Amino acid sequence: MSEKVHVLAKQGFGTGTNELYDRARPSYQANAIAHIRQSVRASPPLNVVEIGAGTGIFTRALLAHPDWADSIKELRAVEPSEGMRDVFTKTVSDPRVSVREGTFDTTGIEDGWADLVVIAQAFHWCPDYDKAVSEFARILKPEGIVAFIWNLEDRNRAAWVAQLRDRIERHESGTPQFRLGLWRATFSTPSYLANFEPQEENVWDYVLHGTRDIVVNRACSKSYIAVLGPEDKQKVVEDIDAILQRKEGLVWIDEAQGIFEYPYQTFLVVAKKK
Repeated sequence: MSEKVHVLAKQGFGTGTNELYDRARPSYQANAIAHIRQSVRASPPLNVVEIGAGTGIFTRALLAHPDWADSIKELRAVEPSEGMRDVFTKTVSDPRVSVREGTFDTTGIEDGWADLVVIAQAFHWCPDYDKAVSEFARILKPEGIVAFIWNLEDRNRAAWVAQLRDRIERHESGTPQFRLGLWRATFSTPSYLANFEPQEENVWDYVLHGTRDIVVNRACSKSYIAVLGPEDKQKVVEDIDAILQRKEGLVWIDEAQGIFEYPYQTFLVVAKKK
């Protein structure tokens, strides 16, 4: 993996962590994916570049969405982690899709190829926003757009989620997590101001089905938890169990099956090329 990738991302998403990541992380809301399709200004069939494609969670959701299923000519996934790419090739099966090694500012895509650049659950790791935006502008067609999308547990709608996040986020170790908003500096960089219109932002609130195992596995799939030693990781799991046992703000969907509401938000930022 390139030196352009954050050291904790290299370790936390390295080989051996990727199957859990793919199994534990949530997919993406259909209405958010539909909104991206509505934002694209070009007519299909469309060329899509997905940077930081990971194990293919967003890719699979995009390919399965009715607004996108017949709209894609080719999708080129770019992912720096060999382990992530390995899972991607096992989980994404579509002749229109390929995956290659690359980073935010070194995609290996030719000039003016893409109608859409999409980055799901990854851009907060970008080490140089200006260089990345310059690369997006280079590979996009004149009418192209960039879509940045993230899922995040909603701490404001259930006390147990706030307690969960407080417990796991203490291990972030100064990493540029999405919640900190450091990525917003992108929209005041010289490359952004020269090449893109002011960004458009949307947020969707929803609930997913949660269980004890879903909550624990999702927490353990966070890069900063994945790198912990066995004892520290076990303490995290024990503390999550204690939080869930207190049930503060927990809303049951099916108590007999141990299924409860897991409040989430999806954040979408769209940048249109000038």
